[in-house]
Amino acid sequence: MPYRTLDPTKIETTAARLADRVRARFPDSSLLKVSDELTNLTRDLGKDAVTLEHPVWWLRALAIATVIAAAVVFWRVGTLISFDRISGGALDAVQGIEAGINTILFAGAGLYTLVTLEERFKRARALKSLHALRSLIHIIDMHQLTKDPAALSADYVTTIASPKRTLTPAELTRYLDYCSEMLSITGKVAALYAQSISDMGVVEAVNDIEELGSNLSRKIWQKIMLIERV
Repeated sequence: MPYRTLDPTKIETTAARLADRVRARFPDSSLLKVSDELTNLTRDLGKDAVTLEHPVWWLRALAIATVIAAAVVFWRVGTLISFDRISGGALDAVQGIEAGINTILFAGAGLYTLVTLEERFKRARALKSLHALRSLIHIIDMHQLTKDPAALSADYVTTIASPKRTLTPAELTRYLDYCSEMLSITGKVAALYAQSISDMGVVEAVNDIEELGSNLSRKIWQKIMLIERV
């Protein structure tokens, strides 16, 4: 169903269209570089999220080969319970049973590690990509940080440390609106990983990114409302 899952291609198209809008209105601004980077990151992470939906066959082959090799070793060496030792006395029987139980426990732990190897591999890869996305969110926030609507008021007094302000009220509104849209796109890109991997660690990281973007976007819209009041 097309409207029940996120489409990475459409998200990339939206990011590219937003970059074109920034280029048309602010061609010499650093915000354009940020929007272009968002487009590139959207494309790369979209492909990565789709890749994680599929099995990692070399990891599965490695796990199967390791299990088979371990089974052969157990069969040839005979590290499980030794029945010869059981017939030698109660003490030998207890030692043999204990050795067998320890072997089974270690074998079970090793098997569990191999079975979950693919899951842990995908989780680590997803969290690394989400970290890059989180960093970009903070970069977007840095670009809107100095865009203060109070500077538009007639009684605003600048200092020698004040940043240079050249945007008109209409331009400042569009600038902040573009930042808000960028933050919204980052949340959609992050959601691709929650859609691809059913892992609680990844889902929690995605929720954190979406919450971070929403909180920053809320701050931006407060500024836009102040511009209208001024």
